[in-house]
Amino acid sequence: MQAKAILRHTPTSPRKMRLVAGLVRGKQVAEAKAILLNSTKAASRNALQTLKSAVANYAQLNPEERVGDQELFVKSVYVDEGATLKRMLPAPMGRAYRVRKRSNHLTIIVDKVKNPATK
Repeated sequence: MQAKAILRHTPTSPRKMRLVAGLVRGKQVAEAKAILLNSTKAASRNALQTLKSAVANYAQLNPEERVGDQELFVKSVYVDEGATLKRMLPAPMGRAYRVRKRSNHLTIIVDKVKNPATK
């Protein structure tokens, strides 16, 4: 049984968050946590928080199972575009430049690793 966690309205552009999401897609949870902890990107902190939440959601959905980070993997990660705040920046000669402050919604789905020997 899979579990998911969603982090909405993160004040990072979706393009930057997708770079981080690509690093952990399909990896085991322990490896994904190590990658996010050692990443220099600011978006990795939000991704790590969401990953931990997804693991906790899995533990809460399956209380009879005691699974560790080695037995779970990141099934899918996707980043959707959130609301864009539109601001104005003063420009020369009485004009204004539009500044778009983008946000995103991060979704992480974790699942238990299937053992190929038990088919």
